[in-house]
Amino acid sequence: MIIDCHGHFTTAPDAHGLWRAAQVAAFGAGEPFPAYPVIGDDEIAEAIETNQLRLLRDRGADMTIFSPRASAMEHHVGDHAVSLAWSRACNDLIARVVTLYPETFVGVCQLPQSPGVPIEQSIPELVRCVTELGFVGLNLNPDPSGGKWDSPPLTDRSWYPLYEKMVELDVPAMIHVSASCTPVFHTTGAHYINADTTAFMQLLQGDLFADLPELRFIIPHGGGAVPYHWGRYRGLADMLGRPDLSTHLMRNVFFDTCVYHEAGMRLLAEVIDVDNILFGSEMLGAVRGIDPTTGHHFDDTKRYVDALDLNAEQRQRIYEGNARRVFPRLDARLVGQGR
Repeated sequence: MIIDCHGHFTTAPDAHGLWRAAQVAAFGAGEPFPAYPVIGDDEIAEAIETNQLRLLRDRGADMTIFSPRASAMEHHVGDHAVSLAWSRACNDLIARVVTLYPETFVGVCQLPQSPGVPIEQSIPELVRCVTELGFVGLNLNPDPSGGKWDSPPLTDRSWYPLYEKMVELDVPAMIHVSASCTPVFHTTGAHYINADTTAFMQLLQGDLFADLPELRFIIPHGGGAVPYHWGRYRGLADMLGRPDLSTHLMRNVFFDTCVYHEAGMRLLAEVIDVDNILFGSEMLGAVRGIDPTTGHHFDDTKRYVDALDLNAEQRQRIYEGNARRVFPRLDARLVGQGR
């Protein structure tokens, strides 16, 4: 079985995005939010079947861990009420996808975060999504400001109420920023990779997992710059008096395979232990074109994993076993389906 740990509903029906624009406009005008539109199952089915589901089947995967569009979370827009209403609308739409395709998609939620708002206010939506909608994890934005980075680091105790709830619910978080609010940082080409790298360094500097040893994070996009500069981070850990990364972080931190060329995938697999790699494609995500040097889509990451020099057991861990271990609620769901 092949489980894609990183998928977003980037092709949601137009009415969903139009409502978001109207909601933001209403907030700016000091008016009530408009009613959310009626979106039929047929509209959702068309959006999924002509895009994610078609490509999933064409590329040989079986299931996607599916969440709202990351760049559209826009936690820096509006206030907490805006973020909460938008998050609920996005999460409910994901739940409808899962209901329509229960053997192919499983939900991960967007949190209603806002700059300066205590993370405790995000917890009720996480609980709703996990306990009522059956979601198996969450996306956590370490920078709800959209590029200003004025929130405390992920190791700060202000985050602990959320982490403690994650441990209680036994769900991991993918650390994923949203859109950049400054042209200095391109959203997917710079801000995402900056954030992945920054999150890892924050975790390296702290002792979060000594306090919460059952907490689990996925750092997407192949871990940002981390695998490429693995010696730098090992050296910094030594300089800062941190334990070896294998025990300090890598029992709790995992990287996906959203790396869009074969050489990068080989580097990831050579540097990072196979137990810390989860298959992911981000499809449909940041890069949707065809690589002129190969004739294949850049985000067809299964092709790169297939090319790695791995034995069958190692490949199974990347494609399925690690996802089931990191997402226990996913494993329970699959077992309940007889898979």
